[in-house]
Order: sequence, then structure tokens, then C-alpha cells
Amino acid sequence: MKRRAFLSAIGSGVAATAGSMITPAAFAASKEPIKLGLLFSQSGTMANNESLLKDISLMTIEQINAKGGVMGRSVEGVVVDPGSDWPMYAQLAKRLMQKDKVAAIFGCWTSVSRKSVLPVVEAQNGLLFYPLHFEGEEASKNVVYLNSPPSSSVLPAVEYLMSPDGGGAKRFYMIGSDYVWPRTINKILKGYWKSKGIQESAWRERYVPFGQSNFQGIVREIKEFAAQPGGQAIVVMTVVGDSIPAMFKEAINQGIRATDIPILGLDVVDSDLQGLDTKPLVGHLSCWDYFQNVDTPLNTKLRADWKAYVEKHGLKHRPDMVIDPMVSTYLGLNLWAKAVAKAQSTSTGAVRKALAGMTIDDPAGYVDKMDMSNQYLWRGDMIGSINAHQGFDILWKSKTIVKPIPFSPFVKA
Repeated sequence: MKRRAFLSAIGSGVAATAGSMITPAAFAASKEPIKLGLLFSQSGTMANNESLLKDISLMTIEQINAKGGVMGRSVEGVVVDPGSDWPMYAQLAKRLMQKDKVAAIFGCWTSVSRKSVLPVVEAQNGLLFYPLHFEGEEASKNVVYLNSPPSSSVLPAVEYLMSPDGGGAKRFYMIGSDYVWPRTINKILKGYWKSKGIQESAWRERYVPFGQSNFQGIVREIKEFAAQPGGQAIVVMTVVGDSIPAMFKEAINQGIRATDIPILGLDVVDSDLQGLDTKPLVGHLSCWDYFQNVDTPLNTKLRADWKAYVEKHGLKHRPDMVIDPMVSTYLGLNLWAKAVAKAQSTSTGAVRKALAGMTIDDPAGYVDKMDMSNQYLWRGDMIGSINAHQGFDILWKSKTIVKPIPFSPFVKA
């Protein structure tokens, strides 16, 4: 084609500018599905929870397709299993982008898996939608943060426990799995407590390997710590995966009750309570942006949709259980579809631009908003109390969505 004819074609919209492969019309005319990577473990220590995120992703994709797909094309979820092996998340993320040509990746639970994927999506200029509340201290243009940093989740819950209504906590036992999320959360908390004039003697800090199942000595140490003078003690628990029910079982065995030593389990969701007798755990706490017994029409519909999907496909999940990261994943997929429709493109830059300031209805009862200056989602905050039925009652919730603060002022306090 001659230069003049080529420029004329660009001007008429027949060709696109450099960096765009095809026009929106040609894109929509394609019969090939738009592929999305689903990077959630189906085996290993994280499988119990991450398999829920994989299946609600497939449910949401099915719903998007039932409405006509995106730009006239169907959406296809490409499922991979990193097996709870952190380097494998990075390897599979690379394969999803290079071989499967996915438009975006939805995946990860732990921060160490996200940190493993981060340099891969940045090098490939991909987009990872991450559905967990986490430690913050990160703001990559290649990650969409669908859940809350500590400023709008952990700190409000700790502040509640330190208040007269929450029991007036004055001493703190921190027990976590040994990786970036617990260590950073605890660094923030120590800085926060120092800002309140609380001395270092008021806390203790312990870490265990992933998959730790024996908590006998640690629970005994917690009881000894709580028995010392200096005021009410609480536990801030950041163990993850299979260690959560193991820790709770030992707490039950040694008679720890919320009326004596409240446990704030920052990663505890309903699925971690399955198989446990939660009567002795009543009153222990968790904090998320969503708990399933919130009473809203959208939540009623989501729970009914999930129940129908589980039963239709014969899945092993509880049909009556929806947890916060599932809702985050559901929101992320719908935000992605909305952004692609707005941008008329699946390219990372176009989707990122379309996401800025975008709003979406949250089953928790809020209208969430994507921040204009970073890719953090403004959401509401809730504190839940374990009940006798392997779930949570909502103890407190914010009146409106909360501005996320990616980098905590307490990290270096």
C-alpha cells in the first residue's frame, strides 16, 4: 500500500494506530473467544479456598456470556493449577500470557503468590486482578487491587478491639505464617501501637511455616502471655490455609474462649470453619469487605446464583456459602467486562484507562469505586463475629466506602 493510501485508511478508521492490532469493528466480528487466565490453586494447602475463586470465576464468566459476552464475543476462562507452589504461579502466569494469549489474569490468594506473579505481568504488560485484602505497600499499574489494604480493614478492627466496646485490648499476641503478608501487617500494627504510646513489652510476635498443623505449644504460650499483668490480651492471627482450622482446633482443646482471649483472624473465612464445632469459637473475629449474611437484594441474588451453579455442576462446595474473596473475584470480572465494553478494547492500557473512576454495585450494599490515581477499589469495611453455625454475624460495618491508603504511614513508625 502506498503511503498516502495507508494514511487515508488510518483516517477513515480502516486501520488503527500503532499498538492496536485491529479496529473495534473487526475485533467484535472475530469469532474467537476472549480468554481470561484463572490462576487459582486446586491442590496443596490453599486449594480449599482458591478452588472457590476458580469456580465463581467460571460462574461469572457464564453470566457475562449469557448477556451477550463482551463486544459481541464470548469469554473463556483458562484454568491452571499452580498447586500452592509460589514459583509455579509465576511460571503459569507467563504461560497464560505468552501461549494462551489471555486478555487478563484473575488469581492468587497469598501475597507471596502475588509477589511471584508481579514481575511477570509487569514484564509482559499484562493485568492481574487480585481479590484478597492484603498488606498494601504496593501500587503496580499491572495489578488491579480488588480488596482492602490495612488502613481500611485491619486497623479499624484492631481499633474496635482496643475500644471500650471491643473489650479495651492493651496487649497483643501476633501469630502468623512466615511470609510477607503477616510480617508487613505486624510491622504496620507495631508502628500504629507505638503511635498510641504502647510499649514493645505489650506485644509478642511469632511465625510458623506454611502448612503448620501443631499449635499446642503456641496456644499454651498465648495463655501464659494473657495471664500476665498489664491489661486485656488479644490474638492477631495471620496464619493461612490449612493452619487456620488447626489453630482453632488447638484453641478449642486448650479452652481459649473469646470472652477471655479474643482472636482476630485476619484471613479467616467461612470455608475455614467447615468441619469445626464453632460453638466454642463464638465471638472470635474477622474483618472483611463482605460477609454473606448481609441483607441486600444483590447479595440474595448472588447467593441464589451460586447455589444453583454448585448444584448444576455437581461441585463439592457448600451451596449456601459465599466468602469475601469470591465476591471480590465476581466484582473484578464484571469490572473488567465493563471496562472492555467502555474502551472497546482488551489491551492493558485501554482497560486501565477505562477502569479509573468506574463504579460497581457491591453485594455488601455499597457502590464501590475504582480510585482515579491508582488501581485500588474503594469498598466498605465489616467486622464479623464467629457464630455457632460455621459462619459470621456482622458486628460492625462502615457507613460508606473507604478510601484505600496503599502505603501505610506506620511502616516506618
